[in-house]
Amino acid sequence: MLTRTFSHLPGLGLKTERRLWAQGCETWDQFLAEPRRFAVGSASRELILRGVQKSKDALVARNHQFFRGALKITDVWRAWPEFSDCCAYLDIETDGGSGPDSITCIGIWDGREFKCLVKGEDLGNFPDVISHYQMIVTFYGSAFDLPVIQRAFPRCRLDQLHLDLCFALKNLGMRGGLKKIEVDNGIERPAEIAGLNGYDAVLLWRRHLRGSREALEKLIAYNRADVVNLERLTEIAYQGLRDQLLAGEEVSSPRRGKRRRA
Repeated sequence: MLTRTFSHLPGLGLKTERRLWAQGCETWDQFLAEPRRFAVGSASRELILRGVQKSKDALVARNHQFFRGALKITDVWRAWPEFSDCCAYLDIETDGGSGPDSITCIGIWDGREFKCLVKGEDLGNFPDVISHYQMIVTFYGSAFDLPVIQRAFPRCRLDQLHLDLCFALKNLGMRGGLKKIEVDNGIERPAEIAGLNGYDAVLLWRRHLRGSREALEKLIAYNRADVVNLERLTEIAYQGLRDQLLAGEEVSSPRRGKRRRA
């Protein structure tokens, strides 16, 4: 979907993008080959031409910062296939607070390897670890995980593309917390952590502080399920939003709401 995206260009919105598709202009290369063949409405053809070339060059160069600035929040999902090989599915656990010292662990799954950075052990490595990724996927992370991380690591540059599945899935009619949406999509968790929620993660951390290694291992297993399942939900969100867009349905803008973490 990224290479057939035009709605990020100056003066060109979703309606004109769909008109371009209807004219047979379905990729950047098609537009660049015959820029005067396609109607672009009231937009400047020269600006569109330059924008398409910049977009193509940025993709070749894997310049994720370009697309982070260019794509609308509701369109970030379109870039996922191109950047899925350098994507961090991320989730934090906390001690129940939201201050700079509240993070107990940060889990990252990249489709191949799981890392869990734990407070008192290697949590301080987060800025270096995350710097190796070009895209971040969270569930409600725009309102919780990333702001908390930014308070904990104020010098950490979070310049990655960010896909918040809470809002992406809501546009497909999937509402509720992460665990409910997993169940609704037939995604099961291991028996030893099935039924655990965010508050249980707080209690597990407290038990760990009292000396229970088993509690920490269970917390890490819980965190692992959170991030690993985000990958499958991203696949579902991408396919659903793609089908929705190509069918001509509108996608609403994300709204901040109550925290949905459980």
